[in-house]
Amino acid sequence: MASLKHKAAKLMSWIGARWLARLVLTLVIGLIGAFAASSIHMPLAWMLGPFLFCAAASLSGLPLKSVPHGREVAQSIVGLAIGLRFTAPVLAATATLLPAMALTTMFVMIVTTVGAFLIMPIGRLDPKTAFFSTAAAGMADMATIAVQRGGDPNAVSVVHAIRVSMVVLSVPLLLFAFGEQGTSVHNHVHMREDVLSILIAIGLAYIAARILNLTHFPNPWLIGGCVLGGILAGTDLLLVGIPRPLMLICQLVIGVSLGVRFERDLILKLPRVVAAALVITFYMIVATALGAMLLSWGTGLPYGTSFLSIAPAAVTEMVLTAQAMHLDAEIVTAFHVMRIALIEATILIVFAIFTRIHTWRGGAI
Repeated sequence: MASLKHKAAKLMSWIGARWLARLVLTLVIGLIGAFAASSIHMPLAWMLGPFLFCAAASLSGLPLKSVPHGREVAQSIVGLAIGLRFTAPVLAATATLLPAMALTTMFVMIVTTVGAFLIMPIGRLDPKTAFFSTAAAGMADMATIAVQRGGDPNAVSVVHAIRVSMVVLSVPLLLFAFGEQGTSVHNHVHMREDVLSILIAIGLAYIAARILNLTHFPNPWLIGGCVLGGILAGTDLLLVGIPRPLMLICQLVIGVSLGVRFERDLILKLPRVVAAALVITFYMIVATALGAMLLSWGTGLPYGTSFLSIAPAAVTEMVLTAQAMHLDAEIVTAFHVMRIALIEATILIVFAIFTRIHTWRGGAI
């Protein structure tokens, strides 16, 4: 009996050491990517650099491991930083854009539904898998619903991972190359910058995110932190300035978590789906660029803010891009929250419409 316990302890120790080695390797690769990207002045270097280097390492077969629960904590901190900017005037200005948020959400739904029809023949996907692969909602949620409806969760995950990653990579580069820098600057006057106050604010933001997570609300980590930050800003209870080094660490963790999604075996197993995902992502980026022109024309928002507000990618990355370009990150957040909430609430209704159109065109479900 003692021998079995000793062997079990040795096994657990070996597993723990192997897990820690993978995590350290991942962070080292991420840091190298961050410094390399910074050296060539790449925008969002501490997110895009780790993403590119970790994705390449993962595709080469290296056993990488993202920081456990790291992306969630990083999102809550980013959300807190954005929420602290939701002062009363900002909230009033955002409220006037609610009709535009609803219209752009409908635009995104139409674009992604058309994308589902396009990806079916290119990727040889069945209608259920195609629809949930292109829906602009959370990857995990769409993969789960796809399984429930008889779709292929692996294909759904691959398409979502490629779409989000390619948008996260290309949109900041395009905006920094051709867009105009904004003038939005966060005023840190009267903000506490002592370590204790910052830790308390981060702890409260994390608690708020965990509570929101219990409701299964989409993207609770960013939005929970954002809500808490808004409450702190609106009540003047605890105004803190999130240090830049901490924001860079958040970018690093988020970039690493994106990169390790590219599992070599899964990508190699679905080459046609990967190719189809690249084509559809290009189509969505072009559609977003055109839609942003209309949104900017109709609302007077800067083009960069409009582009980020309707870009088919994760809200955290688009908010970070807005911050880096001194654009209205609060408005970008509001547009994405509205989109996510409406799409999650109506996804099955839109799916029913999609299946009817597909059947009317002579297709089988």
